[in-house]
Amino acid sequence: MDALAALHNTDQVTALVIGDVMLDSYLVGHVNRISPEAPVPVVDVKMREQRLGGAANVVKNLVALGAKVHLSAVIGEDAAGNEIKTLLQNMNVQTNGLITCTDRPTPVKTRIISNGQQLLRVDEEQTHGIEESQSLELINHCERILKEERIDVVIFEDYDKGTLTTEVIERIIQCCSKLNILTAVDPKFRNFRSYQGVTLFKPNFKELTEGLGIAIHKSSDESLYQSIQKLHSLLKPQISMVTLSERGVSVSAPDRGLEFKRIPAFEREITDVSGAGDAVIAVASVLLALEVPIEELAAVSNLAGGLVCERVGVVPVDRLELLNEWELYLSKINTPLT
Repeated sequence: MDALAALHNTDQVTALVIGDVMLDSYLVGHVNRISPEAPVPVVDVKMREQRLGGAANVVKNLVALGAKVHLSAVIGEDAAGNEIKTLLQNMNVQTNGLITCTDRPTPVKTRIISNGQQLLRVDEEQTHGIEESQSLELINHCERILKEERIDVVIFEDYDKGTLTTEVIERIIQCCSKLNILTAVDPKFRNFRSYQGVTLFKPNFKELTEGLGIAIHKSSDESLYQSIQKLHSLLKPQISMVTLSERGVSVSAPDRGLEFKRIPAFEREITDVSGAGDAVIAVASVLLALEVPIEELAAVSNLAGGLVCERVGVVPVDRLELLNEWELYLSKINTPLT
C-alpha cells in the first residue's frame, strides 16, 4: 500500500510500545525583568501543564494516528507515575502494562518556557538499569501480550533511563521473531549494539556516531553510506533509517534491493525539536506495519518530525495535517519516490 492510502488506514494497526516513560512538565510564562539575586531572567508563570513523555509520547503519537496501542513500562510509586496513568487512561490506553517500582522515581523533565522559547530544562531521574526481578516481570508481561493479542509491530523506545535492559531487549526480539512480529527501534547509546536483527532501526545522526564509535562526515553521503554499511554488518537490521536534521533522512535495506538513499529534508519553520524523534518512530512503525514502500515510509516519517518541530514543546503529530502535507507534496512532484 502506498503512503497516502496507508495514512487513511492507520486505525488498522496495533502496536506494543516498550521503553522509558516519563512526564513532561511545563511552566509557561513571561520574562519582564532580571533577578536582583543573580543575572538570570525571572519568569512570571501563567500556566502549568503536564504531558506524556518518552515512550509514553510515542504512545500519544500512535493514538493521534488512530492506531491501537499497548504500553509496557516502569514507573515510580509517586505523583508523576500517577499522573502518567491518568493521562494514559484519558486517551483510553490500558495501564495494566505499567510496572510500579518503589525504589526509583518516575523520570520528570520540567521545561520553563517564555514567549514561545524554552529557557531551561530541569531533569529529575535515575538512569541505572531496573532490577532483574523487574526485568523478568516486564518480559513476562510483554510475552503474554504478544501471544494473546494481535500485535502488528513492537516499538522499542529507548531513552537510556534503565527500562530496556539487555535481557529485556534480547528476550522480546526473540519472541517477536518466533511470532513473525515486526520490530522497530528508536535507540540510544547504552544498548545500541543489543538490537540485533530487528526489522527497522532508526537512530539519529548523533546516536549513529556514538553507537558505532566512529567519525562520520554528516555533509558527505559517501561517509554516511560507509557508516551505514558498518551498522548493517554489526546489527543486521532489515531496514535502517537515520534522521539527519537539515539533511533529511537516509534509508537502507540491502536485502530488499536498496543499498542507500538520502531523502532531502522538507523545508519547515523549526521552533522546537522536542519530541520529533517520537513522531518519526511512531509514523514509521505504523507505515511499516501497513507495508508502505521503504522510501515513502522514510519521507513521510521525516515530514512528520518536521511538522512537530513547528510547535513549542512535546506534541504529537496531527494525522490530518500530515495527510494534507503529503498530498500537497505529491501534487508538486512529477514522479513518485518509488
